[in-house]
Amino acid sequence: MSTPRIVVTGIGASTPLGGTAPESWAALLDGVSGTRTLEYDWVEKYDLPVTFAAEAKVRPDTVLARPLAKRLDPSSQFAMVAAMEAWADAGEPDVAPERLGVDFATGIGGLWTLLDGWDTLREKGPRRVLPMTVPMLMPNAAAGNLSLHFNARAYARTVASACASSTESLVNAVEHIRSGLADVVIAGGTESVIHPVTIASFSSMQALSRRNDDPATASRPCSIDRDGFVMGEGAAVLILETEEHARARGAKIYAAIVGGGVTADSYHITANDPEGLGAARAVEMALAMADASIDDVTHINAHSTSTPVGDPNEYQALKAVFGDRIHDIPVSATKASTGHLLGGTGALEAMFTVLALRDRVAPPTINISTQDPAVPFRISGAPTPLGDGPHLAISNSFGFGGHNAVAAFASV
Repeated sequence: MSTPRIVVTGIGASTPLGGTAPESWAALLDGVSGTRTLEYDWVEKYDLPVTFAAEAKVRPDTVLARPLAKRLDPSSQFAMVAAMEAWADAGEPDVAPERLGVDFATGIGGLWTLLDGWDTLREKGPRRVLPMTVPMLMPNAAAGNLSLHFNARAYARTVASACASSTESLVNAVEHIRSGLADVVIAGGTESVIHPVTIASFSSMQALSRRNDDPATASRPCSIDRDGFVMGEGAAVLILETEEHARARGAKIYAAIVGGGVTADSYHITANDPEGLGAARAVEMALAMADASIDDVTHINAHSTSTPVGDPNEYQALKAVFGDRIHDIPVSATKASTGHLLGGTGALEAMFTVLALRDRVAPPTINISTQDPAVPFRISGAPTPLGDGPHLAISNSFGFGGHNAVAAFASV
């Protein structure tokens, strides 16, 4: 039996750059930064050491119908907004419910609902805690609500592998379709945890940038003066289906998702393996599934978060796979513009990779003052044309817990 080719037929996103996928892509190409100073009383109340983040440009509860929004934590709201856009963009596929699946991810889940519920319990007592608190805070809430909204009965799966989560969901979706469990899958990831607790925690581990006086340039992957990542929020969704199914219904096709790799470092709960062994294996697995060689890769969307240790580790992992050819491949580090969406970041960067293949352009990496010689990627502050002909691109995601996930995409 031949292996079905899986294609992307719809995209949707709500990000720090825009309320839709096209708005986010246009802003990314224009070199816009989505990072802004936080305008909340709790920033001063808790004397937070970091006073900025990459908040979503459009609040999801202003887009969704009020009754629906009230039943969802912000993380699920973002997921719903992005999925509705992607589903419409895909032409609302006519697929039997038993052949429609959901593979959705989050790194943390309904943090706002959880901590608001705790505040209510302490201040007002147990009778005032909302009965929907647990269904709203659980990590699988986004997947469950998308399954309900789109009547997806094939399966509804949740991945929670920190910052690798939604890339892993995309790889899982490919495997589910190839195994015959679904014809169409709504795949992606979401996160909404710009909260005093997370800011305080990430600050305590010295992972966040502290450029409070210049937030727009705080995320600076591969720059020698980078000092940490910027928290972001939002969601991105890709509609995946077999090429046969897509062509039978006359759907437009953005790109094909042709490979994926998922590995674990088993090294440290928060630090990458300094030799990048697990990350390198994930890249090799993605290329093997794609039946591709290192010479076929023409673009990379790097995980690069702007941390002093993480960026060089990723370079070492890619150097181990590509050798000196890594210096010839256009690399984009789009977290410079969007911040780090944690569990949602892989899906967003996969979407950017798909659009890079469609438009034959590698998006810019802003905020590099002087490129770090320890991270000598071929990286640019301006859009880089990829040229005509076939293209193969990979998108990398690495997360706390030692999770590594890589997805490979081909132009069509």
